[in-house]
Amino acid sequence: MSAWPALLARIRPHRRTLAVSMVLALLGAAGGLAQPLAAREVIEALADDESLLTPLLVLGALVLFSAVLMLVVFDRVSFGYRPDLPEVLHEVSFEVPARGVTGIVGPSGAGKTTLFALLERFYEPDAGTIRFQGRDLAAWPRAVLRAQIGYVEQEAPVLAGTLRDNLLYAAPEAGEDALEAVLREARLDELVARLPHGLDTQISARGTSLSGGERQRIAIARALLRRPALLLLDEAASQLDAVNEMALRDTVARAGETRAVLAIAHRLSTVVAARRIVVLEAGRVRATGSHAELVQSDALYAELAATQLTAA
Repeated sequence: MSAWPALLARIRPHRRTLAVSMVLALLGAAGGLAQPLAAREVIEALADDESLLTPLLVLGALVLFSAVLMLVVFDRVSFGYRPDLPEVLHEVSFEVPARGVTGIVGPSGAGKTTLFALLERFYEPDAGTIRFQGRDLAAWPRAVLRAQIGYVEQEAPVLAGTLRDNLLYAAPEAGEDALEAVLREARLDELVARLPHGLDTQISARGTSLSGGERQRIAIARALLRRPALLLLDEAASQLDAVNEMALRDTVARAGETRAVLAIAHRLSTVVAARRIVVLEAGRVRATGSHAELVQSDALYAELAATQLTAA
């Protein structure tokens, strides 16, 4: 027997309180409570009307559910590195779902890497708000925030030592089960099987005995071992050949099945399958959508696609 009827019966006497609380919470998160007492009075008056009560509840629930699904929200963010220099970002707004891959593309100097610097709180926005897990980024202690974020850059560092040492560097407490899981997720299980001593094989300094794609996948596995809610990829495929890039794309897609992945991409081919792509130009968001949508709707993206994907 379904538990829903009993649950709904228990909630029904409190519908008005729930509706008022949810709408007030939403207005507060959006910064729309300059006069909170007056806002409460208006919402309570609306909730007194039985015909409006159910729509208020449905609206509040839907928007709150949407907010939970969005791990990162940039809301009209502007930023410049120094007051005497031009702004790098101008009222940038976009969202990153809690699951799936979101790509950031655009010409050099568009402000892509600056987005990552702001997300990790190396700098603070001059205007606007960044929210992480529904909470203003400024309210997050830096150490706690950064523990939720994994970062992989263009040139993934590989240290002299065993492959196991390289993977456990950021998560020394991780057990064998966790190691095996990230090896499969990062498509490194076949590499480990080929190595003479498996995970305990010595790796040369800078990983010169490994391919570029293997080094990048080791960096991704190292980041995933920390179980971050958000994985940041900064031009991770920019120096890879076509074969290694294809393997890395598969690794990124797998990572996006269980967490948010935000990937800056110089090559469109690395994010063409992303759930959504943000096109940045001169510090502004000019378009957002899937690859298919952007090819049809945005001239800059269509030009990049025609140049890169046709050439490929």
